[in-house]
Parts: sequence; structure tokens; C-alpha cells
Amino acid sequence: MSTQFSDLPLRPELLEGLEKLGYTEPTPIQAQMIPIMLTGADVIGQAQTGTGKTAAFALPILQNLITGQRKPQALILSPTRELAMQVAKAMEGYGAYTGVRVLSIYGGSSYSKQIGALKRGVDVVVGTPGRLLDLLKKKSLDLSEVRTLVLDEADEMLSMGFIDDIETILDATAQRRQVALFSATMPKRIKQLSGKYLSSPQMVTIKRKQLTVSAIEQRYYIVNDRDKFAALTRLFEAEDMTRTLIFVRTRVGTGELSNALSARGIAAEMINGDLSQDARERVMSRFKNDRIQVLVATDVAARGLDINDISHVVNYDLPEDPEVFVHRIGRTGRAGKEGVAISLLTPRDTRMLRRIESYTRQKQTKVELPTKDAILQKRRDKLAERMEIWLTRGRYSNEMVIVEKMVAVGHDPMDVAAAALRIVREKDKEQAVENIAKVNDWKSHPQRNHKRRNKGRGKERSGGGFSRKSHEAGMVRLNLDKGRTDGIRPGEVVGTLAYHAKISGKVIGAISIQDDHTFVDVPEQFVEKVLAKNGSYRLRDKSKVVVARA
Repeated sequence: MSTQFSDLPLRPELLEGLEKLGYTEPTPIQAQMIPIMLTGADVIGQAQTGTGKTAAFALPILQNLITGQRKPQALILSPTRELAMQVAKAMEGYGAYTGVRVLSIYGGSSYSKQIGALKRGVDVVVGTPGRLLDLLKKKSLDLSEVRTLVLDEADEMLSMGFIDDIETILDATAQRRQVALFSATMPKRIKQLSGKYLSSPQMVTIKRKQLTVSAIEQRYYIVNDRDKFAALTRLFEAEDMTRTLIFVRTRVGTGELSNALSARGIAAEMINGDLSQDARERVMSRFKNDRIQVLVATDVAARGLDINDISHVVNYDLPEDPEVFVHRIGRTGRAGKEGVAISLLTPRDTRMLRRIESYTRQKQTKVELPTKDAILQKRRDKLAERMEIWLTRGRYSNEMVIVEKMVAVGHDPMDVAAAALRIVREKDKEQAVENIAKVNDWKSHPQRNHKRRNKGRGKERSGGGFSRKSHEAGMVRLNLDKGRTDGIRPGEVVGTLAYHAKISGKVIGAISIQDDHTFVDVPEQFVEKVLAKNGSYRLRDKSKVVVARA
């Protein structure tokens, strides 16, 4: 017989709130966690997002609240503002008939409003570590009466570098308090944290149900790290990636990749922890309404995303945990629809791939990238389709006048048609299909590669056939101190300069990658802006790039 909420020792007003929300039967983690927390024992819950863990800690907190207090009786630490707001809203819903006062505290919101609410008195504080620490330092937040402290998604807070802040906050609470730690994974540092701050904790582990991938096509491509962007652009040309979510490892990476894609004519934007809530909501609205095709995100920023009809999820950078991989690709193939999960792997990622396959019990398919010839043929086919449409419509009388004049002066109709198509292609600003090197080819022949690099450097010193001055009016040629031997790619040049200098990738002109340096044309009005950010530019391997006038 299954447990009902009414079977748990909860106050009538809490049961009334749950009934209003339509909750009757607790999830597994709620059924196990609530009775333990009601005893006041410390507890560790290992569970994923979506298992119902918020109610698992919220209901015991609400059950044990003492009304009429001014100082917070419970504190919930969350990694992101989005999660903090979700938890606060959920607690208000569960405690709708208890009169509970819940305050969410996070960066980017008004200090004065938060401080004012604290002065008036609150029962539960839900916040991010950074802003909580700020208010502690201002002596606006008093945690001395906190009787229950929850660390929600502790592994994410650890990965975001909040561990020192968390320990400072924990030290500011009373020694005799209940601690509940929730984490999807249990890395060594989380175990150390629990050993230091939790007293004889009880463990509740809820295993994720087996991943259902019947509607998700999983495949991967092996490429050199420096060729990832070129590989990605080929995939965008080769298949119909209508609404695509791309995951990268870092916040900087979101900006670099989204700018590089935009420069290639692919409508892309980013979400990361640097965005304000308003900016995030605007980006999400554009993505949901198909005003942009691609959303580039970090795992933390993507928490709480609820978007239907995502055609492709791309792991541009592979996650470090198989469970995170499962969570990523689960955003496609929903509601009975098909979806595609693509992973761009370097040779060093194959070990993680084996771990993922072992965890999901699903083999992924290795696929070869579309060839350069295949992409060029795809472009020709698309152009031919457009021509077929217009030929069927027959609405080109004005253009026919021009053709007749050209034929009348002696031009062959076939030549006229070919020239017209060339104009169309130039207007579309077709970009070159970047070459992709054989994986690890340079490692196989280090001596030959060394000679090729030295030969290239000699050529550059003598001029290399590429002028140090731009041939385009209004453009200034800059020199980057990294080149082909450093693995630099055109998309990376565009993305890095655009992101850090805060200019549009579309304004960047010609790029010429030499063996040991790179020339790039930038509009004259942006030159000083680009040069001012020297010290910020980095390649994907974190090595610095110095920019100077050519």
C-alpha cells in the first residue's frame, strides 16, 4: 500500500496547501526524507532535479516553524537565482495556509528591498551564497536562530567555486542546528563538507530511472579540439537543426561560441551566470518564439529550462559526469517526438564516453563528419531548389527584361544564368568550408610537422604573400600572436574578439591564419576597443592571445 501525505505527521494547514496544489502521494524521496527530517536528524539526499526534493525538505521546515519570530528559522542555499526563486515560490505554495514569510535573496536584485524584508522579519531565507555572504558582512542578516539549514544541489555550488562562501555561512549559524545536504553526485569534496558539518547523517539515495532514449538518436564525432567549431558548422549545413541547445563548459565559452555562430549567419545567443534575470528571460523568449535558432548554455545556467520541440542537443564540451549528460540530452525527444543528441569528442574524451555508455546502458553511434564536397553539393542543391520555386511561380518579368538585353548583345543564356547565380551566392555571403584535420595526425609525424612549422615561419618572415595593411576601406589589420600551429581557427578568432571586446562578430573582416600568427581586419572605430582588452583574450586551452597592430 502506497504512502499518502495524509499518513505523514503534518499539520492540517500543510495538508490543506498540498491538497490545493493537487498533491496526494509523496514521491520516493519525499516519503523517505520527510519522516527523518521531522525527527531533527541530519540527512544527506542523493537525488536528481525533478525527483521532488524541494517538498522533501520544505514540508519538515514548515512543520517545525514557530510563528511570530523575527529572525530566520531556516536557511536554504541554492547555486543559482533561478533555483532560489523556484524554491521560494514552492515553499510559499506549500505553506499557503501557514502564514510563512519566505524571502529569496540573490545577486542582481535590490539590496534595500532584501534588507527591509529582513528587518520586518522572515521565517525562511532562500538564497545564493554570494549575496548571502554580502548581507552577512553588512550585518543585515542574522543566522543565529537558524534551526534547519539546507544545501540544495551542493555539487553545483561546489563546481561554481562557492565552497569557501558556504563554509563561512555555515560557521555563522548556531552549532545546534539540523543540516540537510542534497546533491546529484557525491564527489570527494562534498563528502568532506558533510563530514565536517553534519552529525551522524542518515543517507537517502534515489536512483534515477533508466534513461528512456527510444525517441533520441545519440551519435558522436571524433575531432581535434581546434576543429570543433568547423565540425559544428558543417553539421548545421548538413541537417535541419531547427531549435538547438548547445552545452559548453564555461561562461566565457558561451559568449565565444554564440558570437562565432552569429558571424557565420546562424542566429545564436547565450545564457550564463553573468546575465541578469531580465536579460535571461528575454533570451529565453526569443528562443521559444524561434527568433533565434541556437541557445548556447552552461549546465548551471540551463537549470530549470522548460522548452519544447528542441530538435538537437549538442555536447560541444562533454560533461564530467554521466548523470549530467543524461540531464542534457533529456531536453530533446520529448512528448513522443524524435530528437537528436550530438557529442563532439576529442580523442581524450573517449574514456568518458565509455562511462556514459555504461551508465545509460546505451551504445552511441560513431559517425563521420560530412565531407567538404558533400557540404558544397548541399549548397548547390539548396540553390537549385530556390531556382525551381521561382521557375514554378514564373514571377520574374522584370528580371527577364535584363536577360533579354544580355542575350541581345551576344551573351549566351547559360552564361547569363550562371552569372546570376554567382551574384546570388555572393549576396548570401557564403563562407568557405573550413578544412578539418585528421584526428591526431600531427602526433603521428612529429618530425614532419616540426619541419612544416619551421618552413612556414620562414615564409612568414619574408612576407608570406599577405599584406600587413587591409585592402578594404575603413578596416585596420591587427596581428594575433597565435596561429595554425597553436590550433587557432577562424571561428575562435571571431568569437574571442567579439565576446571580450563587446563588438558584433559580423563587423570582423578578413582573417588569415598563418603558421605562428594571425591577421584579422577590424573596423577602424573598434580598433582601440579591441586593443584595450589585451590580457582577456584566450584560446580554448586557456593560453593567452596578444593583439597588436599589424
